[in-house]
Amino acid sequence: MTPDEMAPVRPRLEKFADQMLRRVLRRRDQLATGELYLRGLMLDGRRKSMDPMAERLGVDTQRLQQFMADSTWDYEPVRENLTHWALERIGPQAVVIDDVGFPKDGPNSPGVARMYSGTLGACS
Repeated sequence: MTPDEMAPVRPRLEKFADQMLRRVLRRRDQLATGELYLRGLMLDGRRKSMDPMAERLGVDTQRLQQFMADSTWDYEPVRENLTHWALERIGPQAVVIDDVGFPKDGPNSPGVARMYSGTLGACS
């Protein structure tokens, strides 16, 4: 999704973030950064790590990094909120949990040994 494509859906994303995060993130700055992080995940870009996302969003990397690594908030209620939201809208008959595998980005990824990926069917 490009920033231009994001503009018309941003109010819906902000409302969604508020529904998922409000009871968990009591401070306004945390809530705003949570919404910002969600927006960063939705924007175009191959890499969804902090530096590339912060660059696309035009914010300091440290803001996103601190929110995800150092802020004191519990992710479990957010998962529970998301689960209830999805169940209301989708009404699934069954839930299947499967691993997801992503190939390494090139043969020389630092600190990553060859490993088996079931979704890729081979060692990467």
